[in-house]
Amino acid sequence: MSEKFEIILNFVKDLSSETPDAEAYIFARDNIKKYNLNIDITSRALKNRLIEVNTKMIFLDKSDSQKKSHFEITYTSIIKIKEKIKDKKEIEKIVLCDVQNIIYSKLENIFLNLLKDSGFPGIKFEKKIDFEKLYNERFN
Repeated sequence: MSEKFEIILNFVKDLSSETPDAEAYIFARDNIKKYNLNIDITSRALKNRLIEVNTKMIFLDKSDSQKKSHFEITYTSIIKIKEKIKDKKEIEKIVLCDVQNIIYSKLENIFLNLLKDSGFPGIKFEKKIDFEKLYNERFN
């Protein structure tokens, strides 16, 4: 728990695994190492110092091939800012870094299970995401 915010709840807002046919599955299985993981974080203010934070993970092949799979999850966290923080940069850091550091291992586990259950076992994301570093790089 943080002294600046509290996570009220987390849930899977959207979950998608798309493989159009067997040929696309075989192509994706053979080329899965070329897939890239992208993360997009958005937020919106709610009432009473609540913020909805949506963390979207997308695992996709960026090539022009029509024979590919697409995997996506949107994981939502509702947070409550405990103190009256007025500095937008501080709230931004909470949303983009602090919340992500707390939820990421669970989100990654859900996403890896989606991949496994979609016929792609054994996938691991070797590089762990350093949200602090990504946050700091935004200002350089």
